[in-house]
Amino acid sequence: MKKTFTALTTALIILASFKAKAQDTKEYVKSYISFLGGKSIPLSNYGQSNYNNNSAGFAKKGTVFGLEGAYYFYKNLAFVATISYQDQGELSQNDVQALSDGYNTSFHNNFTSVMAVNRYNNLNILGGPQYSFVYHKFTLDLRAIGGLIKSYSTPSIQIQYTNGNNNLVTISQNSSKSSALAYGGGAGLRYSLGEHWDVNLRGNYIDSGGIKISNTNNDGKVGRFVTKQPITEIQTTLGISLHL
Repeated sequence: MKKTFTALTTALIILASFKAKAQDTKEYVKSYISFLGGKSIPLSNYGQSNYNNNSAGFAKKGTVFGLEGAYYFYKNLAFVATISYQDQGELSQNDVQALSDGYNTSFHNNFTSVMAVNRYNNLNILGGPQYSFVYHKFTLDLRAIGGLIKSYSTPSIQIQYTNGNNNLVTISQNSSKSSALAYGGGAGLRYSLGEHWDVNLRGNYIDSGGIKISNTNNDGKVGRFVTKQPITEIQTTLGISLHL
């Protein structure tokens, strides 16, 4: 009986010691800062090429690169912030031809000249809560984000046509440098390379009601008339993270 009690006591002490050790060595997800780059893919109206849709943006797939940071303030719950720069292309020759054909029809002309310059360049500044699930060396991050899109340029379009008096008329859709609110969500998978580094693959969905577009010499009564450009995109990025 004494030997049984001694063995049971020893087992309980060993079990308690393992449990205490496990509690002492348990680590929650570490805060980090990441450098990232990849593709920005326009969706919905933003990526459409349709003269008759005033919300169509004619945007293209382009590059995105930026910086991301996450601060874990309670176990696996963090606040994450991202700042990224996107280039989503310019109007193609086919786009310009489609616009020219559309204006010809709207103005009942045989010939309308369309010229497009500038590109879609903008900056996203977004933040929100993130929760992380850990399995061995893998970490799955899920987030909700919101913030601001700041446009540095959008395609500028100049249209020239002759009116009923055979006078040359020029109207313009101007490049925009306005800002708009945005929101979205995302998911990412990180793989640990050691104590301080990991690589990550992410996908973020971002949606905005749209940046303001101004026009010159266009009252919107005839032809295509754009006053706001909605922006919807998916960002797929590959990055490397430094644990803090």
